[in-house]
Amino acid sequence: MKKEIIQSLTKTFEDYANITENKVEFWFARDLQHLLGYTKWDNFLKVINKAKTSCEASGNEIIDHFAEVGKMVQLGSGSKREVQDFMLTRYACYLIAQNGDPKKEAIAFAQNYFAVQTRKLELIEQRIKDWERLQARTKLSLSEKELSGLIYEQTGSDRNFALIRSKGDTALFGGKSTKQMKQILGVTGSRPLADFLPTITIKAKDFATEITIFNTREKSFSTEKSISAEHIKNNKGVRKLLLERGIKPEELPPEEDIKKLERRVKSEEKRLGKKPDKLS
Repeated sequence: MKKEIIQSLTKTFEDYANITENKVEFWFARDLQHLLGYTKWDNFLKVINKAKTSCEASGNEIIDHFAEVGKMVQLGSGSKREVQDFMLTRYACYLIAQNGDPKKEAIAFAQNYFAVQTRKLELIEQRIKDWERLQARTKLSLSEKELSGLIYEQTGSDRNFALIRSKGDTALFGGKSTKQMKQILGVTGSRPLADFLPTITIKAKDFATEITIFNTREKSFSTEKSISAEHIKNNKGVRKLLLERGIKPEELPPEEDIKKLERRVKSEEKRLGKKPDKLS
């Protein structure tokens, strides 16, 4: 997510924030519905109800985070009527966002914005950066699992995947093998190289893998040689694109161990559910 978008969304979400007499932040559900891109209240209400269930399951009282209130709205005729609304704590907003589709930019932002109990923009930006790297790594794992199954299906061997992936790495990293890249980045033992790669490289590997999956199916490749040739070609193509943009994947510094990052993010989420600010 681009920095300008994060800054813009942060301002928008903060513009809709309210403060109780006890200095507790809250958002109105009707406003959050708009912020998250839900067009129908009935659909958003279903998400709210799921979030209430999650709130209760975490050991928190629903009433402390979801306070039902009435809201007067203007009708087309000029008259007014009262509609259902809720006052939502930051924790309630977080639970609602967690039940949304993270592929939607506003929801992905909200999942991280409400998880960070601060208004410091740099911390929100870092949280989203970490989240995007975790999402990319998960996506690559799924793609590689799909390719591994497809290779076994097509070639009848469960050993060919490691060989094909290694050849792809050598093509992506300009002739440097997976082993060499692990040495360069200080990756020890049997840990996967991808656990220490920056987001851009993880996504590059995933893109090449997705193309290999597609073409292996479309062109019915059935040998290690043919699938390897395809995977090498795709990684070289992705590398060419990166080089054109001034990015040499083999020269990028390592990132934090993805396992440590994952533990930290989960720890932050657990802390959010422990004694969160209440409406009353």
